Amino acid sequence: QVQLVESGGGLVQAGGSLRLSCAASGRTFSSYYMGWFRQAPGKEREFVAGSSYNGAGTYYADSVKGRFTISRDNAKNTVYLQMNSLKPEDTAVYYCAARRGYYNSSPDRYDYWGQGTQVTVSS
Repeated sequence: QVQLVESGGGLVQAGGSLRLSCAASGRTFSSYYMGWFRQAPGKEREFVAGSSYNGAGTYYADSVKGRFTISRDNAKNTVYLQMNSLKPEDTAVYYCAARRGYYNSSPDRYDYWGQGTQVTVSS
């Protein structure tokens, strides 16, 4: 079992930056594929970024490519999401999630979820 706790959300002006962190419990963190998702009010949860177990393989939603960067530190059991050039449409609750195996952008394919952290971008 993996427990995930996100932090780092907040209120930021458009064009600003935030770094989200997701701390995982357990000794098998390095064996999980990690993803970041977000959910805006009235919308479905959507994939934002994903990282392979060693960080060598990363995937991004088209809407965040070039602005967001996912990284992980397996020694610290933590995955990060660096968000730059934020836009009002990035406003959402951001979740990290873990799954066994490889890349998948469907929330249904993830086994463990954090509680989420709110990101609000003002115009």
